[in-house]
Amino acid sequence: MYQDDDYDLAGFCVGVVEKERIISGDRVAAGDALIGLLSSGPHSNGYSLIRRLLERGGESFDGDLARRLLAPTRIYVKALLALNERLPVHAMAHITGGGLLENVPRSVPQGLCAHIDLDTFERAPDFDWLQRTGAISEFEMLRTFNCGLGMVVIVPQGDANEALDLLRAHGEQPHLIGEVRAAQPDGARVRCERGGKPVHA
Repeated sequence: MYQDDDYDLAGFCVGVVEKERIISGDRVAAGDALIGLLSSGPHSNGYSLIRRLLERGGESFDGDLARRLLAPTRIYVKALLALNERLPVHAMAHITGGGLLENVPRSVPQGLCAHIDLDTFERAPDFDWLQRTGAISEFEMLRTFNCGLGMVVIVPQGDANEALDLLRAHGEQPHLIGEVRAAQPDGARVRCERGGKPVHA
């Protein structure tokens, strides 16, 4: 319910793309490289839980930790447009609500699975604080937060190094985080590993 001085602001944009340039994920193939772009924080997701954890941890809502957790969402448009102009981009996954476990599979066709090595990038300590304070399992962290990756891009393996260089040149912090493989017997389209072991529910 809105009070007298309350208001809600929402917006959206509509884009146009030539049909032959649509990135639908249908070109994703086994062997493709997964490149993760570091996030600036939790971005716009998980804040009901974050608020409870700040209270539980005795942290001030205007303290340094809270300010870091509220860092503006990183926007990757310029770097990704430049990448798409130069190299074949097979798919992209914006890591929003649902984290890596729910967003990456939307970019991977049936019969394939994105294998992500969580040791290939350093997760910001603030995510570790959230996990400790809430006694949250690794699986739930990956399903709730972006855990340090705001975007995942899938490119042919042979173009991975050039893609990394180009993204760095545009101010991003990209990491080669894994590859696309044939699907597992259970049909899962994403597998996350840490220390060489899969992260399970």
